[in-house]
Amino acid sequence: MEETLAPFTSVNLSLKPSEPGGQQQHQWGSWAHAPWCPCPGEVTFLDRGLNALSSSPLGRNFYYITILRDPVSRYLSEWRHVQRGATWKASLHVCDGRSPTTEELPSCYTGDDWSGCSLQEFMDCPYNLANNRQVRMLSDLSLVGCYNLSVMPEEQRNKVLLDSAKENLKRMAFFGLTEFQRKTQYLFEKTFNMNFISPFTQYNSTRASSVEIDKQTQQRIEALNFLDMELYDYAKDLFLQRYQYMRQKEHQEARRKRQEQRKILRAKQAHLREQSENNSSSTDYIGNVERWRR
Repeated sequence: MEETLAPFTSVNLSLKPSEPGGQQQHQWGSWAHAPWCPCPGEVTFLDRGLNALSSSPLGRNFYYITILRDPVSRYLSEWRHVQRGATWKASLHVCDGRSPTTEELPSCYTGDDWSGCSLQEFMDCPYNLANNRQVRMLSDLSLVGCYNLSVMPEEQRNKVLLDSAKENLKRMAFFGLTEFQRKTQYLFEKTFNMNFISPFTQYNSTRASSVEIDKQTQQRIEALNFLDMELYDYAKDLFLQRYQYMRQKEHQEARRKRQEQRKILRAKQAHLREQSENNSSSTDYIGNVERWRR
């Protein structure tokens, strides 16, 4: 059975109430910049919250999904966000059961926030978690000693993180790309057999797109996010492969249904012809009997 969903953002997924006798209603939970980690506590918290909203609590299967963004655009967007006063103070960065020390994860600024920082200042901080954020969020940090950079050489650490992020992304139930909104919607709907109420909108005008940077600055951002750049290339290739596979599968299914319909139609036509021939034979026989009686 197909089910209908309202459009969602990376922060919140919501549903309109189900129509009487219509589609099933789903509950969604999501986190902004949620890290990859075994999070039984968060899942239990979510499960309890959903049970409180349901008249008949049930066991649930949880599917992890994510949306990736072009690394340069994502980086600029985060800079603008921080520039307006946003912080990640509520993020505990828990890994292997503990948060990093201030020596392991120094702050880029003093004071309450980093509002008003220039792009140059943002890029110059070596501890900026905006660098390669998507790889770090999708990888298992416990494989590299969490935020302790002395556990292994930098080159080895980068390779382990990138490989982990790729593997985790590949194993996710679904992932999408912001630059392919309609394809993302299509894949989601086909993957989960659900339909969104309205089509996704491709917004090409964003806060990040309004920032004009020269080629040198772009190259600097790409260098700072070299792991994210490689992950995104991998993700785009995998995403388009999945999209093409799903389209081919849809075309094959449509072709199979048309063949079945033609087969049924031919069977009906053959049956009608047989009935017509039988009726004609019966009529001829009755006519002959009447003539014999005369």
